[in-house]
Amino acid sequence: MQTMLYVLDTIFFFLIGACVLRAWLISVGLSLVPQPGKFVVAVTDWLVQPLRRVLPKGLALGAWDGASLLAAVILALAYGGLLAGLAVSGGSQYANSGVLLLLVPTLAFKMLLRTVLQGLFFLVLGYAILSWIQPQSNGYYVLSRLIDPIMAPLRRFIPVVGGVDLSPIALILILQVAQSVLI
Repeated sequence: MQTMLYVLDTIFFFLIGACVLRAWLISVGLSLVPQPGKFVVAVTDWLVQPLRRVLPKGLALGAWDGASLLAAVILALAYGGLLAGLAVSGGSQYANSGVLLLLVPTLAFKMLLRTVLQGLFFLVLGYAILSWIQPQSNGYYVLSRLIDPIMAPLRRFIPVVGGVDLSPIALILILQVAQSVLI
């Protein structure tokens, strides 16, 4: 049972993260044709494209793609439903109560939040490593476009020390604290 939960968690983390990343890439004006956009589109098109056909044209939340964000929410709700179903089939104490109705959206919200926090952690970590090793690479450019708006407020308060920008380390610390509060 634990292995199945781990596999489900990993699959949904990956799919939800890809949908959120797709919306984020669009929001910062990056093309989805080169990598990582091409991969993200290949992983998410099966859900995003049908949503685009059903949703009103131009549905967006600011610069964010509404179909990609809705796909992430649908996947999170599916994850919450599967976990709640497993709890019921496993004889959980919530099986016959109204609490089950609250369990699905709660699990979905927690998964969405965890995916965003962990995904951002990995992106910031990659950004920091590339900034030290290969700051002229295309990967660094993409990560910089994604991460710089989030780090801009931190950079106003955290000085560069010895030519090293410490704001990614501060953001990683903030993300770790937020994840520990979530768990």
